[in-house]
Amino acid sequence: MIDDQPLTILIDGQTAQLGLDSTEPLVRAVLISLFTWRRANPDDELPAEARQGWWGDSFPVEPNDRIGSRLWLLARAKLTDDTARRAKEYVEEALQWLVDDGVVARVEVEAERQGLDRLALACRIFKTDGRVAADVRFTNAWGFLNVV
Repeated sequence: MIDDQPLTILIDGQTAQLGLDSTEPLVRAVLISLFTWRRANPDDELPAEARQGWWGDSFPVEPNDRIGSRLWLLARAKLTDDTARRAKEYVEEALQWLVDDGVVARVEVEAERQGLDRLALACRIFKTDGRVAADVRFTNAWGFLNVV
């Protein structure tokens, strides 16, 4: 829970609890994609010495196939408009596999800085028929990244 509110998402217009225990595979895929640490790129500025990342990415079945996001790189950053832009890019990168693998038709991401200590993220995931498959929103993703 963040801000004393349970985390929920919208799937086909229905509200569902957000959590790894979700029975909705698409929700689980989004959560794992966003909050598993992807290994930092060689040119990334690191908040610590390690490049982190899932060890399994060292031996991908598909070349350059990696899991997770680089959102963890923002943990010690100051929350600015540029930080929000980077968060959006990291989320788009983390969810691109859903499109590449044909799971969904497209993904739309919004990241918005709200004041000095809040970063709202919205991920809308579309089916091939154009309907929204999932609308996953985090009202304070900054809290996840910084354990606020």
